[in-house]
Amino acid sequence: MKKIITSDSAPEAIGPYSHGNAYGNLIFTSGQLPVCKQSGGVVEGGITAQSRQSLENLKSVLEAGGGELATVLKTTCYLSDIADFAAFNQVYQEFFSTECPARSCFAVKDLPLGVKVEIEAIAFSK
Repeated sequence: MKKIITSDSAPEAIGPYSHGNAYGNLIFTSGQLPVCKQSGGVVEGGITAQSRQSLENLKSVLEAGGGELATVLKTTCYLSDIADFAAFNQVYQEFFSTECPARSCFAVKDLPLGVKVEIEAIAFSK
């Protein structure tokens, strides 16, 4: 049975979608933008700060669904500029330092709110 995942720590969705869904022990997250729930806006500081905020939001959604970063099987990462790839990887490695999940990472023309990064994941609950 499908279960909707909502995190109290992640910012509200900016469209008609949920933070994530679980089916059985699988968790599917929506793309997490670098929006800070406390300030209500996109974080300042370029790709480094935005990557960190997106990953923090992703972590909170996973935890709300019964998972954690260690249970992530695959991420899909969208960058607005492929020139940010190396800087993004530095932050990503802080969150996934060992046993990294499978990953796709590519540049897209635009992202919502003019952000530099969006990250989604497939994980399992413990």
